[in-house]
Amino acid sequence: MKKVELPVLETSRLILRPLSVDDLNAVFKWTGDPRVNKFMIYPLYKSPEDGREWLSHLYENEKNIDYGFVYKETGELIGSGGMYYHEDIDTWRIGYNLVCDYWKKGLTVEAMEKIIEYGRSKFDIKIIDGEFCVDNYGSRRVMEKLGMSYYQDAEYSKLDGSQTFKAKLYRKVL
Repeated sequence: MKKVELPVLETSRLILRPLSVDDLNAVFKWTGDPRVNKFMIYPLYKSPEDGREWLSHLYENEKNIDYGFVYKETGELIGSGGMYYHEDIDTWRIGYNLVCDYWKKGLTVEAMEKIIEYGRSKFDIKIIDGEFCVDNYGSRRVMEKLGMSYYQDAEYSKLDGSQTFKAKLYRKVL
């Protein structure tokens, strides 16, 4: 299968670039951190190698826009995020992860605004949504700052079934 090639994007503080298996160690900084992983759907990674399959298949679907967040000041890969298409409900779902040291600095909002802008330039995106655990105040704030608002109560589970979370679904009609 041909891999989708995404352009490098830039914001005032970030370079947004596609991820690759070369990023395994950097990605492990958030996928292996229980503080970041607490509300994520994937189980806590035990080693950098746990991310190999995900990174290997990340760009096989044209309607999966996913970027690594590189902090310009240090050149460090500090997180990732993107959006993917839910064909059955004609909605694009956003998601993101960030190394804890960079929380509460507006970087996730900055990155996601640029990613949404890029997605809108490429696809006819009518609705974006995002789901977060009711206890994840930071994620709720990101969505609110992106102009999203409460749509409905929801529930989601980790991929391994180890936990289920009460959640809120936020959305924005574009």
